[in-house]
Amino acid sequence: MNSVRPQHAPMTQFPVVDDCLQIGGMALTRLAERVGSTPFYAYDRAKLTDRVALLRQYLPPEIHLHYAMKANPMPAVVQHMASLVDGIDIASGGEQRVALDTTMDPGLISFAGPGKSDADLSCAIAAGVVLNMESEAEMERIAVAGKRLAIRPKVAVRVNPDFELKSSGMKMGGGPKQFGVDAERVPAMLGRIGELDLDFYGFHIYSGSQNLKAASIQEAHEKTFALAIRLAAYAPRAPRTLNIGGGFGIPYFPGEGRLDLEAVGANLTLLLPGVLLALPGVQVQIELGRYLVAEAGIYVSRVIERKVSRGQVYLVTDGGLHHHLAASGNFGQVIRKNYPVVIGNRVAGGEREIASAVGPLCTPLDLLADQMEMAKADVGDLVVVFQSGAYGLTASPAAFLSHPGAREVLV
Repeated sequence: MNSVRPQHAPMTQFPVVDDCLQIGGMALTRLAERVGSTPFYAYDRAKLTDRVALLRQYLPPEIHLHYAMKANPMPAVVQHMASLVDGIDIASGGEQRVALDTTMDPGLISFAGPGKSDADLSCAIAAGVVLNMESEAEMERIAVAGKRLAIRPKVAVRVNPDFELKSSGMKMGGGPKQFGVDAERVPAMLGRIGELDLDFYGFHIYSGSQNLKAASIQEAHEKTFALAIRLAAYAPRAPRTLNIGGGFGIPYFPGEGRLDLEAVGANLTLLLPGVLLALPGVQVQIELGRYLVAEAGIYVSRVIERKVSRGQVYLVTDGGLHHHLAASGNFGQVIRKNYPVVIGNRVAGGEREIASAVGPLCTPLDLLADQMEMAKADVGDLVVVFQSGAYGLTASPAAFLSHPGAREVLV
């Protein structure tokens, strides 16, 4: 019996005119001329705006939406997102500098991540950024820095929950973790916050990422709220903020469907009244990165050679894993699966073929598409990797083998 090969979810976010992909209202071929060289990443600002609007439509109005800029820290993207969301979440001193250059109130910027340097902490305290504390030791360092600066640091506790987000692509909580403070140790830490006279804001509880199952996210929300309410009894003051993380996934691979955002929002609508009754005045924040930006971006490389080896077609391009590690399958995948890929200037194409798109690096890992059906391509055609707006260029080993870098544009 022949089995049907699963297909990618339809990539309909970008229109196609005369068989050519359109990005930011411009034909891909013209955009490539405007950029001046390949490879490049292109991010569509209208798609970013639309995604925020979609979330506003389905999430309760009480929810404050934060952008986790680790997903895409390109300054132009961050500036645009800062005009749309309610806060920015950062994970390094470098991201902090970019975030502070936006118009976002520093008090609406939160800084998470283990291993913050003393310089990172001092900058955050001086700017008025909220520090999500990852350990008791970090708390003590923050207190010392605050005294030195004569500023009362704004702090929240990042909690490593006693549960995990089921079916998540990457588990960030539950069990032993380098992230956050184990939930059972948080009560004692909250007492110490009061002794140190730190300005306590609330909790950051994030249990996993890249989840496409609404039921798993709903369960995690219920457990997160219950944990926050339990811990709040030990806090030096009533929490003002509760960051419940994100974890909303997007479809990358064949057979994956889209997250039922309406169901997630409906469940939050049911839960919030009880949360606000137990934690009066708390601001519930959802922190999203990938879900906000991934589908608004593409990665574009140009075919520099068409090669046939023992009957298999290889499209050798000027891009590859050094620019887009995730699409090569070397960023979190156990079994390699293809991202959605098309020939951007021949989306349907008059003739189809099975081909592999590879990069110029001297390693068999440099693979953008493995035996995919695409329009028949030739030298000069443009290979497009969809779902590339998150964890692309900055998540890749750009210096590997010293090939030229990729550009980024917001259109």
